[in-house]
Amino acid sequence: MDWIKKVRSLPTGHSEVYYLGKRYGLSKTEFNAGRCIKIYAEELGGSHFISFNCYYTVRSVLLKPCEMPEKDVIHFLEHIKFNRE
Repeated sequence: MDWIKKVRSLPTGHSEVYYLGKRYGLSKTEFNAGRCIKIYAEELGGSHFISFNCYYTVRSVLLKPCEMPEKDVIHFLEHIKFNRE
């Protein structure tokens, strides 16, 4: 599953996910009839976080990380899990 599909598949609201064996609280908010999605995930008991906006336009999908490299956001999306494995 590529990162674009992963963003769409995340449940709206708050959920818990695991990234590299650590537990994160993840919040997904949709705006503008789902054409804008904001994701904020924070490591529970730690200091790491992921924050970005995703915009669905007529021609493309724009990923706009908040003060972090795009590659970090994509890595997070490609490796998060809902169950500890």
